[in-house]
Amino acid sequence: MILYPAIDVLDGRVVRLARGDFNAVTDYGGDPLAAAQAWRTAGAQWLHLVDLSGARDATRRQTGLVEAVAGAGLKIQTGGGVRTREDIAALLDAGAARVVVGSLAISEPRTVIGWLKAFGPERLAAAFDVKLEDGVAWPVVRGWTQRSDQTLDALLEAYREAGLIHALVTDVARDGMLEGPNKALYDNLIAARPDIAWQASGGVASLDDLRALKAAGLSGAIMGRALFEGRIDLAEALAC
Repeated sequence: MILYPAIDVLDGRVVRLARGDFNAVTDYGGDPLAAAQAWRTAGAQWLHLVDLSGARDATRRQTGLVEAVAGAGLKIQTGGGVRTREDIAALLDAGAARVVVGSLAISEPRTVIGWLKAFGPERLAAAFDVKLEDGVAWPVVRGWTQRSDQTLDALLEAYREAGLIHALVTDVARDGMLEGPNKALYDNLIAARPDIAWQASGGVASLDDLRALKAAGLSGAIMGRALFEGRIDLAEALAC
């Protein structure tokens, strides 16, 4: 299982949003490159970089930061407001190893399938933010205010023949809340679609959480707030 330290960047500062709310921002400092270098020193090979500025306004995309972090020796998985083929190409050209497509993976799967064919499945990851209703996962978009008209299981059928390899799923009720990951959700996804390398996103708060995700068969785990608040030591996490 790959551990992905996460850095969310808004206007050049490292932040964390609670449940994706731009009105609930915790500021962790003004040097995202230094944070990335610290994770690299601790042994990380990958970084999950979320461009919140680019998510709000495509003209403010922080492509230069991607280039700088790649130069520090980390493989970068990055996203935030990726809306066009040109967005993907620019991020890959800047040094990203993998680009994350979020809302469009839910609202326009045919478009994303075309991108998977154009760039290759190793260069893209689909991100599915979901809300659970009576145990059923429903993808959500537009700041998690609008529910898809189809369940996550149904949506994934559109990608079955498209070669999707990498996908990350966030139970939005747990994002940034340090309440533990939704292991039952991931168990169901792995059982239904073992052909996809699933990444857990949201809620990781302890080494025991990571051990449970690894035992369940997750391909990756994304950690943000728990690292910045010292609840998890990255070197220890990598060691276990």
